[in-house]
Amino acid sequence: MGLFGQARDMYKLQKQAKKIKKELEKIHIFAESDGIKVTVAGDQSIVKVEILDEAVLSDPKKVEKAFMDATNRAMKKSQQVSAEKMKALMGGLGGM
Repeated sequence: MGLFGQARDMYKLQKQAKKIKKELEKIHIFAESDGIKVTVAGDQSIVKVEILDEAVLSDPKKVEKAFMDATNRAMKKSQQVSAEKMKALMGGLGGM
């Protein structure tokens, strides 16, 4: 394959990557820990944080721990979703 063909393939891959990124922005993943619920998009941006149990607010250390736990679990799920979506795109790199 010549240089032009490789450039064309790279352009296609970039286009597919942008499409997947837009899809990931629309996917929301939720995780909850001790009354704190975190929503993360598939592109790993935090979308929303909710306090579901007002009692958790009385203990700042508990709030911090619950927030970190929920955020970490949501991010991990988001990474898994993202990896699955990107698998097909990465398969396309094999020909380069």
